[in-house]
Amino acid sequence: MNSQTIPTEMTFFERFEADILSGKKTITIRDEAESYYVPGTQVKVSTFEDGREFCILAIDSVEPILFSELNDFHAQQENMTLEQLKAVIQEIYPGIEKLYVVSYTLVE
Repeated sequence: MNSQTIPTEMTFFERFEADILSGKKTITIRDEAESYYVPGTQVKVSTFEDGREFCILAIDSVEPILFSELNDFHAQQENMTLEQLKAVIQEIYPGIEKLYVVSYTLVE
């Protein structure tokens, strides 16, 4: 993706849908390939498994973070324990230290 392209879509695993829609999950942690979301824009959100659209999110911020810097506050924003969060990130992005916290607000 080039720097001129502003992402308009985002996917999540189905298991996170209820937490996003209830407002319990307010961040997502992604690798560099998905660090190009732009604060102040909105994205259509669909399930990773089948592409079913389920909401629109407003991107609030995108901040770099190291895996080793993740803490309980990030875990709370993900609606899980720090141990669960680190396990999920290792499952999705094995061995990656440089990550990005994408904060968002549910629009609809």
